[in-house]
Amino acid sequence: MCSSMDQDNMHSAGDHLKVCSQGYTCCSQEMEEKYSQQSKHDFRNAVIELSNHLQTMFSSRYKKFDEFFKELLENAEKSLNDMFVRTYGRLYMQNSELFKDLFVELKRYYVGGNVNLEEMLNEFWARLLERMFRLVNPQYHFTDEYLECVSKYTEQLKPFGDVPRKLKLQVTRAFVAARTFAQGLAVARDVVSKVSAVNPTPQGTRALLKMMYCPHCRGLVSVKPCYNYCFNVMRGCLANQGDLDAEWNIFMDSMLLVAERLEGPFNIESVMDPIDVKISDAIMNMQENSMQVSQKVFQGCGQPKTLAQGRTARSVSESGFSARFRPYNPEERPTTAAGTSLDRLVTDVKEKLKQAKKFWSSLPGNICNDEKMSVGTVDENECWNGSAKSRYDFAVTGNGLASQVNNPEVEVDITKPDMVIRRQIMALRVMTNKLKNAYSGNDVDFIDISEESSGEESGSGCELQQCSPEFEFNATEVTGNSNKSDKNVNTSAATSSGLSRAALFFSVLFLALQRQWR
Repeated sequence: MCSSMDQDNMHSAGDHLKVCSQGYTCCSQEMEEKYSQQSKHDFRNAVIELSNHLQTMFSSRYKKFDEFFKELLENAEKSLNDMFVRTYGRLYMQNSELFKDLFVELKRYYVGGNVNLEEMLNEFWARLLERMFRLVNPQYHFTDEYLECVSKYTEQLKPFGDVPRKLKLQVTRAFVAARTFAQGLAVARDVVSKVSAVNPTPQGTRALLKMMYCPHCRGLVSVKPCYNYCFNVMRGCLANQGDLDAEWNIFMDSMLLVAERLEGPFNIESVMDPIDVKISDAIMNMQENSMQVSQKVFQGCGQPKTLAQGRTARSVSESGFSARFRPYNPEERPTTAAGTSLDRLVTDVKEKLKQAKKFWSSLPGNICNDEKMSVGTVDENECWNGSAKSRYDFAVTGNGLASQVNNPEVEVDITKPDMVIRRQIMALRVMTNKLKNAYSGNDVDFIDISEESSGEESGSGCELQQCSPEFEFNATEVTGNSNKSDKNVNTSAATSSGLSRAALFFSVLFLALQRQWR
């Protein structure tokens, strides 16, 4: 900044300066260069400061959702495990791997594992049918080949009633929506991080110096830039960021749509909390229909060999199994995941998503209105217009790269788009497609965010073929429409009916299993 002595001894001409006015000046060429670096620094900080709030918001919400979903799975597994362990002790512990495997696969899917939910759930019910078939027919010997034949009848016979179909629909839609939504928050966070790391072009730096510090060289230290003048400079320097806005807004709308699904039919909390009761109901259905199911299996797979009567009798009499069932109290269910509920998380993030719309197109104006610039309160006749303290007469240019062809303040090459930002536009487009499919209940491939390049700055450039990630879509469509009762199993009804029959089923279950283990 020029001192009072410098201002009193202004050079009669500024022909030694490269950018600032060629009239009277107190700046040396070295001072101008320092101001040039300072203007670039101020611009970068202004963009980062405004973007940091948005980036922090997406980062914190991603962590909250991710923590919630993971803890929800842990709680659901613990709830099921604790109930069975308390009631059946060692017998359940020796036969719990079937249920453990189910939760292992659900967790693996959520964190991005290559898991086909429909196939995994079909495998779970097939394995459960094999075990149940042994239990309800303890007088027979079944080979592995025979049990494999039994599992092929899962779909045809529907031994577990309609529970597997409903649960598969609910689990698939809920997990797809939860995983995709959490990933969308992470993608938004990363896009903001990369796009906000601006690197102004030489032409942009020249315009920033002229607007921010050239008036200092004229002794006009307290004079602020004219608002429209500032707007044109910022739109020119942030031309590529402006092109991000359209895809960003579509992405925000898609996030909001999936958020609504999370509140309603795709609510993973309402699916996972009572999953133990739903599985219990399915097992009860199998036990009640065991005779009909067995007869049809015998017709299709052949008559199995009968065990000696003594062996069967011994396995029952030696078990010492108590059929007494301690009713499960729903109030004993673990506390809500992450100390909150999905509804509260979604309500909070929906408001943030709405606020994040049009962020990039609003960025130039927000910088000009920032406290450090505070040009919005400047008298339009008492502001710096780039050459003097006077009115600024040029119109404000439009937003985006193509509109800068008529920008009077910043020379922008509209034929050379910023490849870092083009890559982020593609990333948003890919994620938007995944969100739209998740909204419809369709499974999609997981994007490994860790593979995305980091440390890029807008303006750094890269080859086009390297900057356009391929879109991969794996449509595992969940078909069929279901009414409200299909989407949400009545937990209270399921609890009363399932638990009232649980003693009968588990008596048969573990008696037969004990014979098998022996």
